[in-house]
Amino acid sequence: MAAKFTSESRRKLALVIGIGDYENVRKLKNPQNDAKALSSLLQRIRFTTVDQQLDKTRSQLKHVLVDFEESIQSNDIVLFYFAGHGVQWEDQNYLLPKDFPDMEAADEKKKAEFLKKNAINAQDILNILSDRKPYVIIFLLDCCRQYFLRNTDLNTRALNANESRSAGLTAMHKAGSLVAFACAPGTLVDDKPEEQNSLFMKHLLKHLATPNEDIVNILRNVTRGVMQDSNSKQIPFMSVQLCHNNIYMCEQADGKNNSFRWSETRVTTKVVS
Repeated sequence: MAAKFTSESRRKLALVIGIGDYENVRKLKNPQNDAKALSSLLQRIRFTTVDQQLDKTRSQLKHVLVDFEESIQSNDIVLFYFAGHGVQWEDQNYLLPKDFPDMEAADEKKKAEFLKKNAINAQDILNILSDRKPYVIIFLLDCCRQYFLRNTDLNTRALNANESRSAGLTAMHKAGSLVAFACAPGTLVDDKPEEQNSLFMKHLLKHLATPNEDIVNILRNVTRGVMQDSNSKQIPFMSVQLCHNNIYMCEQADGKNNSFRWSETRVTTKVVS
């Protein structure tokens, strides 16, 4: 029996964000490279919209998010990717824009308010995307490098420190979505600044364009590769509430071979700065 390709007639939209040139907290090398590489790959596998956003301020990101949200239609496959610093605070995950102030300067009792004012709540993004009723949401967070926790007795360090020891983002849930974290809740990323891409992105680039492979299986393969390369120090995590089977990022139909090797693909991408 011939395979039924569930996303054949659906638009595939993506918003790709990479923030590394922070003004007030520790700069990161990989996010810009990761965003550029992912945008190129998504264009190659026929995502009709790939908005790449590098080093945006909070105000700029808010505008970008509104424009992206308003572009979504009810039958779309939607992919959201963020690479950069993230913060967990009071069971909420916040994504940090380029102009995020030094959080250590904030009063301990007012840090929740500080984050609401200066960062972007990841769950709010997921909720708003879901309100547009897309077919599916693939929500990827590659920002498990450093975090603040409510428990100040833990051995955490500031975002502008050279090294960090802290726990990861909390799990997120939304019906009709798949949320993937570069590392599991309570764990740290195995970040290697000497590498071109993050470990999570390295394996995502290897597997995302696999033809006719369900996204859940793709991310399982990514998880396996990250764990092998990091000796299980970094363990990606998925929260799956998908309502449909066979969610393909890349399809192959009628015997045509649409697969490709990432290392051999070169796509020109317009960088929005």
